[in-house]
Amino acid sequence: MKLAVNQVTKTFYPQGKDPVEVLQPMSLEIYEGDLYVILGPSGCGKTTLLRILAGLEEPTSGKVYFDGKAVSGTSKQRGMVFQTFTSFPWLTVKKNIAFGLEINAENSTDISKIVDYYVDIIGLRGFEDYHPKDLSGGMKQRVAIARTLANKPDVLLMDEPFGSLDAQTRWQMQELLLNIRKQLKTTIVFVTHDVEEAVFLSNRLCVLSSRPAKIVQELSIPFGDERKLDIKGDRNFIEVEQTVRSLIRTGIGSVQ
Repeated sequence: MKLAVNQVTKTFYPQGKDPVEVLQPMSLEIYEGDLYVILGPSGCGKTTLLRILAGLEEPTSGKVYFDGKAVSGTSKQRGMVFQTFTSFPWLTVKKNIAFGLEINAENSTDISKIVDYYVDIIGLRGFEDYHPKDLSGGMKQRVAIARTLANKPDVLLMDEPFGSLDAQTRWQMQELLLNIRKQLKTTIVFVTHDVEEAVFLSNRLCVLSSRPAKIVQELSIPFGDERKLDIKGDRNFIEVEQTVRSLIRTGIGSVQ
């Protein structure tokens, strides 16, 4: 087991205001090689849960375990890709990808080889010397993914990374992510409120209710690792998608 969430809760206590309960007690297990999707309505607490997995937030109660050890703070073993584009605008593509490696004082020859490798993996060959302002939204997010992967995290945490992209670019990025997982064997935890995206990407997914979030149900997705975009028109895919939509409706209706 790569990540374990054990009875985690989260309540925020804003100054001068009533407490806001975000996560009810929840437990889940994420295994090595999973592409595990956390799915739920907007504002339900998905991002809060992901930030707890990353060590960016402390749970109010409960524990998160990584490789059997309690998570305390952030670690390069758990790399995070955010919803907004986070490339440094003053750095080129290759300098953005190299940033974390340079901070960690990697050998300069190794950095060059690692950057070249991830430029190819992520599909940015020919754009190494471009600045983010000269890139499309999809390319900017590719840079963010490559920069995170270059630090070789054991788990890649992704917070609705394709949410701001147009439909065609989003589909391309979904296929890219599946190819990355296939090539690098990376464990991925992916947050989204898009049902089709969740079903297409995941081998396992967790449906959360409205805030305060609780787990409605966990599902295994039966389509294997060799999936292409045209599976979205398949009857079996549509049936699974409808099942998940029904679970979300149950989760919205069950919380007042």
